[in-house]
Amino acid sequence: MGRMQMELHTGIDLAVELVGQRDRATLLACATAQLERVFGLSRCWVLELDASGRTLLCPALDAELAFECDDFSHPFAHVLREGKARALSSAACARLDHAGLSRLFQASRGADSLWIQPLRSADQRTLGILVLCGVDPVWDALVAQPLFDGLLSLITLQWVAHRDRDDRLWQQRLLSRSLSSLRDNETERQKSDQLARSLVGQSRAMADLRGQVIRAAGSQLSVLVQGETGCGKDLVARGLHDFSERSDGPFVVVNCAAIPDSLLENELFGHAKGAFSGADAAKQGLLAQADGGTLFLDEIGDMPMALQSKLLRVLETRQFRPLGARDEVHSDFRLVAATHQPLQERIGDGAFRRDLFYRLSQFPLRVKPLRERPEDLEQLCRHFVRIYREREGRGPLGISSHALEHLKQYAFPGNVRELRNVIEFACVQTPAQEDIQAEDLRLDALAASEETDGELDLDDAPVPQPGVPALHDIDDLRAAAQAFEAAVISARLRQYGGNRAQAAESLGLPKRTLAHKCQKFNVSEAG
Repeated sequence: MGRMQMELHTGIDLAVELVGQRDRATLLACATAQLERVFGLSRCWVLELDASGRTLLCPALDAELAFECDDFSHPFAHVLREGKARALSSAACARLDHAGLSRLFQASRGADSLWIQPLRSADQRTLGILVLCGVDPVWDALVAQPLFDGLLSLITLQWVAHRDRDDRLWQQRLLSRSLSSLRDNETERQKSDQLARSLVGQSRAMADLRGQVIRAAGSQLSVLVQGETGCGKDLVARGLHDFSERSDGPFVVVNCAAIPDSLLENELFGHAKGAFSGADAAKQGLLAQADGGTLFLDEIGDMPMALQSKLLRVLETRQFRPLGARDEVHSDFRLVAATHQPLQERIGDGAFRRDLFYRLSQFPLRVKPLRERPEDLEQLCRHFVRIYREREGRGPLGISSHALEHLKQYAFPGNVRELRNVIEFACVQTPAQEDIQAEDLRLDALAASEETDGELDLDDAPVPQPGVPALHDIDDLRAAAQAFEAAVISARLRQYGGNRAQAAESLGLPKRTLAHKCQKFNVSEAG
């Protein structure tokens, strides 16, 4: 009676200890330690059947040790197949010459026999195999003890409970991830729909671009936007800012092609008072102005090499020193750059730094030209008509199908910007409350200009504005180009009654850039 009471108390203590384990790994470690201690075993292991049901693993001994269930050169496969326990002597093991089995015997602390016990749940699901190691043991007597049988049953019950709990937790995590993914997808879809108001187009290319913009906006990576002139790179940059966490901060635009090289560094870095002749006051640079927001470097491909190396250091440290200043300034900005130039070719020509290119293009985006997405043409036309009506307070209702067919025949080398100019010109020609017709478009003139490009008769070439020399009189290309640019700006300012904001928007320029050009070319508000 005393022995039975002792075994009962021992069994209860062991059961309490097993039930108290928090996970399957600690349960199995506790179980093997109990079996070794109670039954005087040299070692004890549990080989777990993996999720595929094809491999037995022994993580307690060696995470790399595995026994394939269809490899009948070891006895574990036979035990699993037959569902019956068996004993195995070291002599029999030596004859099998199986590396994994030899590894178990080597770690068994001198055992000369193994007992291999299949472990199954109440519903006969195979969990794994229990391996008992002993020195000259009497296995039949040991496994016949009620205490052994009780422990075995409790181990399998707790194992199944932990596995079921793990499965439930995994399913809950999977469901949570799925719901989170659905929420993220819905949020992204809603943001993409909002972005479609500015990045207009129903093509697959534009839908993909909007999705990429939303994803890029959610990161702090530098973005490089590449695409032909006039395809909307500035709108992509604006979308990256508006849908980012920095949307409440400043959006600072720098057109690297519009600012002379001698002034660009001063514009970016600013200067201290007295830094050079005429610096009567300190000036905050655009890098400092972008603190907490987004810095958009448009036409980054035109940035001079000397300034590229300085910009690279700023991007790495977010520290810079204004011209003539002693101390460095910190600015926390997110960089977006854009260019129509093939930067890889400019790297090969030595005109652009390779390390800066990789630093800029952490998240590269490419905007396709209009000719590669003709399905966007109609939606863009109606969008520009609507903008014209909102701005002018009058205008056409829309555009006719016949006019749209005419537009589809034109390649639009100037991309969306050129299309907008065509539509706005047509809006002026079209009576209010009517649709734009084919004859309201200036496509014939545009097509003729495109066909004669490179074959222009210098004597017959038109002079766009007084002050611009005839082509045969040009002997300074830079001066002629500046005169032509000044004439275009002057004409556009006259068209909009001196309104710089509207003139800049119609030319696809930032207002700051237009103001700089007006000052540079001495163009007055009245044109």
